[in-house]
Amino acid sequence: MATLEKIRSKSVFLLIVIFVALLAFILGDAITNGRNLFGNRTTVAKVGGEKIDYLDYQRKREELNRRLEEARRANPEQYANFDVQLLPQMALNQLISEQLLNKAVDELGIKASPEMLRSYLLQNPQPSQEQMAIVQQLAALNVNVTSMEQAHNVIFNPKQNNLTQSQVEPLQKAWLALEADASRQIAQQMYISLLGSTVKANDLDKKALYNDFVETTQLTLAYRPYGQLDEKKYPVSDADLRKAYEEEKGNFKVEEPTKDINFIAVNIAPSDADRAASSKLALATAKALRDSNATLTKDLRKEGLAIEKRTLRAADLPAGAIKNYVTTAPKDSVSIVSENFRGFTVVRMGKKTLDVDSVQLNIVQVAGNNLPDAVLARLNAGLSVDSISKAFSADSVMAQKEQWITLYGDNGRTNALPQNQLDSLKNAGGKFIRLMSTPEGSVLAQLAKQTAPIEIYEYDVVDYTLQPSAKTVNDTRAKLQKFLDQNKNAKDFAKNAQKEGYNLQNFQLTQSSNAVPRMQGYNMYYPDSRKVVRWVMIDGKPGEVSKIYESTDAAAPALYVAAVNSEYDEFIPLSNEQVKNYLTDKVRRSKAGDEMMKQYAGKTGSISAIASAMGVEPSQIQQFRFSGRSGVNDPKVAGKIAGSKKDGKVVLVKGDDGVYAYVINGNSKENIPYDDATYEQQFNRLFNTNLELMLRGGEKFENNIYKFEAGE
Repeated sequence: MATLEKIRSKSVFLLIVIFVALLAFILGDAITNGRNLFGNRTTVAKVGGEKIDYLDYQRKREELNRRLEEARRANPEQYANFDVQLLPQMALNQLISEQLLNKAVDELGIKASPEMLRSYLLQNPQPSQEQMAIVQQLAALNVNVTSMEQAHNVIFNPKQNNLTQSQVEPLQKAWLALEADASRQIAQQMYISLLGSTVKANDLDKKALYNDFVETTQLTLAYRPYGQLDEKKYPVSDADLRKAYEEEKGNFKVEEPTKDINFIAVNIAPSDADRAASSKLALATAKALRDSNATLTKDLRKEGLAIEKRTLRAADLPAGAIKNYVTTAPKDSVSIVSENFRGFTVVRMGKKTLDVDSVQLNIVQVAGNNLPDAVLARLNAGLSVDSISKAFSADSVMAQKEQWITLYGDNGRTNALPQNQLDSLKNAGGKFIRLMSTPEGSVLAQLAKQTAPIEIYEYDVVDYTLQPSAKTVNDTRAKLQKFLDQNKNAKDFAKNAQKEGYNLQNFQLTQSSNAVPRMQGYNMYYPDSRKVVRWVMIDGKPGEVSKIYESTDAAAPALYVAAVNSEYDEFIPLSNEQVKNYLTDKVRRSKAGDEMMKQYAGKTGSISAIASAMGVEPSQIQQFRFSGRSGVNDPKVAGKIAGSKKDGKVVLVKGDDGVYAYVINGNSKENIPYDDATYEQQFNRLFNTNLELMLRGGEKFENNIYKFEAGE
């Protein structure tokens, strides 16, 4: 809104310019994409009547980007491979939850009490970043506070602290904004607590879970799995499939408009010619380092090669070929220490030295321009660091005794103490010296201790990562394009892909699809594959084949093509390959079960007789629990057994995974005391509350995020 107000305040001429530019953008986009000129062009998503605007989405997206970068800096290894294609949907989910939560809070009229607000802002042992920023601004005004209550008092009682209203007015506005935000957060937390408490185990629920565990059944079981079934012996007709589909149709309901696609991803690997060129480049690099004192020629730099100088302790050398070479090679020698399909590494050995990797300093900070001379003289005359605050004003000096400074870290020499300062400290013979000086003050330091010298290795390294050449990429693209030219519809695309050596994958993409899935750790999606999703959801019609899309990820170059098989917005149809295969298998197993039931029906006189007819050995189960199933994987069969009492009869049951026969030998109950809290926790684990879905309720969800991402 602030942006709109600024626009309104400008001249008429500026408004005309903006209107003309905006109109040109809208018309151009409408012509290019053929979309409705008066549609929801800035609505990223809708849940019922609640809309998510693009500007809000963009702000949330930027916020998550910042948080990801902070997480990467704090835990680089953990987040190095985090797939950024997850961020758009994460941002949208957060906005939807926030908006629905705010609506629910307002409808119930939940408010934070003054006591809650005071506890949240003034008594919280961990102040927010925004609160600490206010404290820092007060410090810039020469007002130091030690608590949020003090900060609040200073801001809203400026005269008592020798401040003017103009000085504190920005801080007052910032604090009031914090109060508004805190009030909203408290109200949200109260609502979430109320919502979560609506799904709670009652006494019957907890007792049922307890009984499922303590009540056990003893039985003898014979089980004949269906195994691999003969398609000719158990044929499945179209009528069989239609009947099975109607019985299970509810399982195939979709929440959003969905398109079934076939997808080809061609991962482009370096060719034999690329690998040969890499080997040649490795030899040229080694020669250049050997002949030119660790410099690269202009031609080698054009290939993207660069030299990195490293200075590392023995313990920090990378394990393997580099460490083996560096620790044994003579000075100025050069070697290709590794070369494979990923590229090569060339090392030029430098010097080996002995150096300390950490030192202990006594440090004294002194304020002012003249006082440092007096403090330095007293220290070197024998004044101890512990006594410095007694000899001089505590406001003018600050001592840090026996501080260890790390000179070498995992990545080499640190910047904690420059070499010239270290040399000065070593040459001072144990006396204090000026380490740094400014008109505002000086830092005095004394070398107290140092670690024993260790070996330090200096070397130059050139790492080259082999990527497919432009020719290889173009040849791969040309081959794929030839396939597309010969298979222009989805049916031919699916029929002939494997013949041409392409791996065909099937996916169901929706409005909420972040990209095309690929489950590999944090890399859940094919890089840059959101462009494929965008084409599928906006332009792709059943039977159509996309153009070739290319990943811009240099570490994983790839080409993508998709073909739309069908689209649906209520239920996945029977024509879907996965649904058809699932139902075909289920019907076939059911027919095999019916035949086996007839075959074994006359053998139920004894469990041993029916087990013999099945060709299996009966097993004794002494503690069958419904909660554990104890060797019975089929839930329907497990439920039937759990509810049975000892009667000596052999029961024959057709399951989904095979035919079961059992006889109940006895029932018992373990002597385990009932604990209410334990089974309440178990209930909560079994019925995990999804607060987001509870907030959404039955509202229709429309997700337009794919229209704002990927760019084409």
